[in-house]
Order: sequence, then C-alpha cells, then structure tokens
Amino acid sequence: QVQLVESGGGLVQAGGSLRLSCAASGRTFSSYAKGWFRQAPGKEREFVAAISRSGGRTYYADSVKGRFTISRDNAKDTVSLQMNSLKAEDTAVYYCAADPKYTTSSSGWWHYWGQGTQVTVSS
Repeated sequence: QVQLVESGGGLVQAGGSLRLSCAASGRTFSSYAKGWFRQAPGKEREFVAAISRSGGRTYYADSVKGRFTISRDNAKDTVSLQMNSLKAEDTAVYYCAADPKYTTSSSGWWHYWGQGTQVTVSS
C-alpha cells in the first residue's frame, strides 16, 4: 500500500515557483511530524524541510531557507512545500516523509515515505 503520495512536480524556469503536496492514503498521518527530502541524480538524499506534529516549528536546509515554505493541514492530513525563486540546483526527485515522534533532518530516522515527484528547473 502507498500511504504517502506526492503531487505537484513538473517543469519550471529558474526564478519561478512550484507547490508540492503530499497526501495520506489508507492511513492517517495527521498527528505525525512531516518533512520533505530530495535526491538529485548521482547524489545522496538530502533534507529540505520539516514541520513538527503541531505545526508549531519548522526547519529548513540552508540551501532553501528564505525561498521554500513548508506547511501542513491536519484536517486534510496533507503537507505542502511552496518553492519560490527556484534554481537549477533545486532539480531533483522530491519525497515527503512522516514520523510518529521525531522531527529530524536525518532521513534514516523517518518511518514512512512517498514514492517521489520530479521537479526540474531550467536555467
């Protein structure tokens, strides 16, 4: 069963914006910490942003701080990533993740993952 499903990826020009969403499927994650990670070809998966279970705290990688915004809607059990001022270096497959307890930048500690959505930024 696919329990987290990403959407919103696509092609965009440098300087443009894109909004990614992640929805729960077949199981509720409304009380879980949630985050976004990305992986470019030939590179390791890296942390992008995370939000605490209540939404009271957010965290961002230095490379996206000031450009990306993570948010959640617990009533809809979704988490979104608003990406502005996109750069070619942002090109990657973006994955959402959920964890019942921790909000961390370490990908190995997250319990649930989506299958990813491609984001391509042309320069």
